Amino acid sequence: MMTSVDGRIDCNMTEHLRGVDEYYDTLNSFNAPNRLSGRITGQLELADGVFEAKNKQTIAQEAFRKNANADGYEIVVDTHGTLLWNDDQNASRPHLIITSETAPKEYFDYLDTKHVSWIATGAEKINLKRAMEILLEKFAVKRLAIVGGGHINGSMLAEGLVDEVSILIGAGVDGRKNQAAVFDGLDKSEQPIALHLESVKQYDSDAVWLRYSVTH
Repeated sequence: MMTSVDGRIDCNMTEHLRGVDEYYDTLNSFNAPNRLSGRITGQLELADGVFEAKNKQTIAQEAFRKNANADGYEIVVDTHGTLLWNDDQNASRPHLIITSETAPKEYFDYLDTKHVSWIATGAEKINLKRAMEILLEKFAVKRLAIVGGGHINGSMLAEGLVDEVSILIGAGVDGRKNQAAVFDGLDKSEQPIALHLESVKQYDSDAVWLRYSVTH
């Protein structure tokens, strides 16, 4: 993730920070061809609109469909199945949508017409651990980078599904109220999740790259 000094991640803000040019260099250095983001990030940066189901009947079971073979996927976590996508038939990094079993069956029929792969797991909310197992077993996803937003970052961390935290801090302060942070939505009663500092790198742009391993 790239953040301001105060830990905010709004893309419209971070793109103006000094150090933004280093972001993709740091991301690409991980050799993680699969990237995972949440619904809000997906809607802002990747999707082609909002899906409206005519039939509300849910899929109501765990299922998956591999509609594209690829070395890497653009994975989007969308609990209720709400986003529209371009056709992925010839995409170099096709989309793969993860939903809960509350998403409408009609949505998966739509994804199939767009050659978009999908996983549905979790009776009320997405079962993230099971989704990661399916990604490994059925889609050969062994390594992925979680690229936001704050709620999916927090959920993956809370479930023990994060091995490393990589933060590029741009040289600037956001300071606005109610802006998303790197990690959001963790249970307030929990103790902080411990990290171990692995490396620090400073750039001429005054950005600083911090890498931490997660102490499980």
